[in-house]
Amino acid sequence: MNKLIIFFCCLFFSTNDKPQDPVSPPITKNMVSKIDSAATESSEGNHIYNAKVLESLFKKLKDNESDNNQKINIVHIGDSHIQGDLMTNEIRKKLQKKFGNAGRGLVFPYQLAKTNGSYNERFRCNRVWETYRNIYPVRNYPIGLSGIALWRDAGGFVLELNIKDPSYKFNSIRIITPKNEDMFELSTASQTKFIETEERKVITHKIKKGEAISVIADKYNVSIAEIKRANSLKSNNIRAGRILKIPTNETQPKNIKTSEFVSLNLQSDSYSHYYNSEKALEKIYLIPNKNASKFELNGIVLEKDAPGLIYSGIGVNGAKYSDYNKYPLFFEQLKALHPDMLVFSLGTNESYEKLESANYIKQLREFISNVKAQNINVPIIVMTPPPSLLRKRPNTFIHEYTKQILEIAQTDGFAVWDLYDEFGGMEGIRGLKSAGLIGPDWVHYSKKGYEKQGNLFSEAFLKAYNNFKLQN
Repeated sequence: MNKLIIFFCCLFFSTNDKPQDPVSPPITKNMVSKIDSAATESSEGNHIYNAKVLESLFKKLKDNESDNNQKINIVHIGDSHIQGDLMTNEIRKKLQKKFGNAGRGLVFPYQLAKTNGSYNERFRCNRVWETYRNIYPVRNYPIGLSGIALWRDAGGFVLELNIKDPSYKFNSIRIITPKNEDMFELSTASQTKFIETEERKVITHKIKKGEAISVIADKYNVSIAEIKRANSLKSNNIRAGRILKIPTNETQPKNIKTSEFVSLNLQSDSYSHYYNSEKALEKIYLIPNKNASKFELNGIVLEKDAPGLIYSGIGVNGAKYSDYNKYPLFFEQLKALHPDMLVFSLGTNESYEKLESANYIKQLREFISNVKAQNINVPIIVMTPPPSLLRKRPNTFIHEYTKQILEIAQTDGFAVWDLYDEFGGMEGIRGLKSAGLIGPDWVHYSKKGYEKQGNLFSEAFLKAYNNFKLQN
C-alpha cells in the first residue's frame, strides 16, 4: 500500500513539472530592434523606427533652416483621435516652433456637419447644410479630402470663418471643391447700401368711449381686417383709450438699409480657387457664386506669407482605412495639400469590428497604393493605434496590428512611431487611467492624454531629424 502511494505522488509531481505552453508576449522594444536593424537607429527610448525613409523630408527641413525660403507640408490622416485636433495641434505647435509657422493648413467647418473639430477656428452660417461621412454606406455624395461631405442645393448663405488663435492669421485661402468647380466667392467685409422705396403711411387713432371698430374703419376708408392686422387684434373688441395704428391709402418714401458682401478677385489653379491678401486676415466670408447652382465644400486651406512648416489634420470619427479607400475623390484631392510627408493614425475602429490583422494590413496597403496612384510619392509614418479596452477587456487586436505594422515596415518602405508601446501596451492601460490620460470609455483619451501623445511624437520626430543632421 505504501509503495502504491509513493508511485502516485511521483507521477503527480513529474506531471506538474512539465513546462506550460508558451504564451505570446507583448511586443517590446527589444523585439522591434530585431525587426528594425538599421544601423543608424537606437532601439532604446522614444524614437521612430525605420526613420531612414524620412531622409528626403529631413533634407528639405535642413535646407530650409539655412535658406528659409520654402514651405513644408505634413498631412496627418486618421479617425476620432485626429478629428478633434488635440494631438495634431500639439504636434503642429511643437514642430512650427522649430521649423517656422507657414500657416494653419487644412480646415473644415465641422460645426456645420454637426460634429466636433479644432478649437483654432470657428465657422458660422445662416443656413443649414447637408452632410454625410465616409463611414456610412457608399453614396453619390461629394465626400473628398475631409472625409465628410458638406453641400447645399441653394444659395442665400453666408459662411463666416473666424480664426481664434492669432498665430494662424492667414494671407492666402484656398477653397477645395469636387472637380475644382467654381462654386464660391470670398469677401472680407460687407458694405452698407440704402434702397429707396415706398411704404404705406400709418397714422394713429385714440379710441373714444362707445366707439366701434367698424365706425373707425369707415372714418378712414379702410377695412376692419386691415386695422386688426396692423394692431394684432384677434377679435373686433376694442377698449376706449387705446391707440390704434391706422394704415391709410397714402404712401410715403422709405430708405431700406442693407448689407452687401463685396466679392474678392479669386484666382484658380489645378487644385483650388484661391485669394492672396497683403494684409494678414483673421475673418473671411464664403458666399455663393452667382453662376453656380449647387455648393459643395471639401475643405479650406489657410497659409501665411512665411516659410516654414504646415501641419494639416484630417480625421473622421469612426473611420477605418477601408472607409477612406471607398472614395477616390479623397485621394485625388490629397494632391491639393502638396504633402511632403504623410502620417497615418487608424486602427481603433478596425479593432472594434474585430478585423483580423491580415485584413487590417491589406487595407493599409490598399490605402498606400491609392495614395501612390496619384503620384504622391512621399515619406510615410504609420502611427500604431493607442492602447484601449475592447468591451472591458484588453484589446488584443491592437496588439496584433502593432506587431504586423512593425514587421512589414522595412519591406513596405514606411516608418513607424509606436504609440501603442510608448503608452505601455496592454499592461499600461490601467496606469493611463490613474494618470488621467484615457477617458471613461477606455478608448478615447483626455485632452491631457492627446497632448502627451503629441509631445511624444514630436520628441521622436525631432530626435530622428537631429540624428539625420549629425550624419549629414
